[in-house]
Amino acid sequence: MIINLRQEYYRVFKNRTINPVFFFSPGRLNLIGEHTDYNMGFVLPCALDYGTYLAATPNNSGTIRLRTLNFDYFLDTSIDKIEKNTDGEWVNYPLGVILEFLKRDVHIGGLDLLYSGNIPNGAGLSSSASIEMVTAVAINSLFNAGFDMMDMVKMSQNAENSFVGMNCGIMDQFAVAFGKKDSAIFLNCDTLEHRNVPLVLNNYDLVIANTNKRRGLTDSKYNQRRAECETAVKMVSVIKEIDHLSQLSVENIDMLEEAIDDRTILGRARHVVSENNRVLEAVKALYRDDIGRFGELMNESHDSLKNDYDVTGHELDTLVYEARKIEGVIGSRMTGAGFGGCTVNLVDRSKTTAFIDRLAERYTELTGLKADFYRPAIGEGAGRVKI
Repeated sequence: MIINLRQEYYRVFKNRTINPVFFFSPGRLNLIGEHTDYNMGFVLPCALDYGTYLAATPNNSGTIRLRTLNFDYFLDTSIDKIEKNTDGEWVNYPLGVILEFLKRDVHIGGLDLLYSGNIPNGAGLSSSASIEMVTAVAINSLFNAGFDMMDMVKMSQNAENSFVGMNCGIMDQFAVAFGKKDSAIFLNCDTLEHRNVPLVLNNYDLVIANTNKRRGLTDSKYNQRRAECETAVKMVSVIKEIDHLSQLSVENIDMLEEAIDDRTILGRARHVVSENNRVLEAVKALYRDDIGRFGELMNESHDSLKNDYDVTGHELDTLVYEARKIEGVIGSRMTGAGFGGCTVNLVDRSKTTAFIDRLAERYTELTGLKADFYRPAIGEGAGRVKI
């Protein structure tokens, strides 16, 4: 892809006098710990070998020129007039990141940026965070800005929160930045303490199934779920002072039922508290090489996301519950924000091909849609690519 991207850069920008610099940022897969990140809880994501490539050069023209090989929409804008764009949603992610650097007095005289990615768009594998982080590492490198990776993670998250308007937690940008090959990242989203956990799957495959039901998160109920969790915190604080739901443990479930009289809000809180516990149990299972238990926790996670958090829907549920009927599957759950997107499945490697064939058939029969399937490797985090 990188060699092709070089040629495409010359074609798109019609400039062979400057050699572009190349960067890569992965997508991420969240293994377990869903909708806990913005509740300051625990998550267990990993970086993928799918991701976003960027060919970049300063142009000293005072203009940002944004191009991608994935969409027809492109944008030229003055560095002094960056504003949210309503025509081409993808450009808002790099624009927001560029603005974060400008706010920190980094002088950017202009940029030519050409993106090319192989993350399925809208699938819940963090194409947005991948674009943000590849933009951040490129600007940081090209202009010697001197920020460390954690700085750029926070800048990218703020760009998505404040500029794009998506109130995401920090998990996506963090996983994209700090991913390590063949490891998951156990992250405390409150303290940002983290450690790599060996992801040894033995004779099992991670299989991602894409519903191909697109969802635009800023137009979805994602922000509503965050608001509902904040309501739960206020209700619980009447009897126990807390700043966020992740300060509660599973021993506090009875307290939730005492403090919250709204069944919907109670479900939201119960999911967050129980999901945090599932992440802790999942890490223990990985350390003792108990893939069977890890699969059980995946199943429990999806059931909670369906019944208590209400973020699954017909397509995701069809993929998950049909997957569990197929021989060789030990765990299946939605991954990402929900409302469409993908599932992640743990499948006996000797049965993976049969699993994909059978699930594809059943999904089309029951939804009329065609699912896509991926068998990713666990990859490295964002950085410059040498060619």
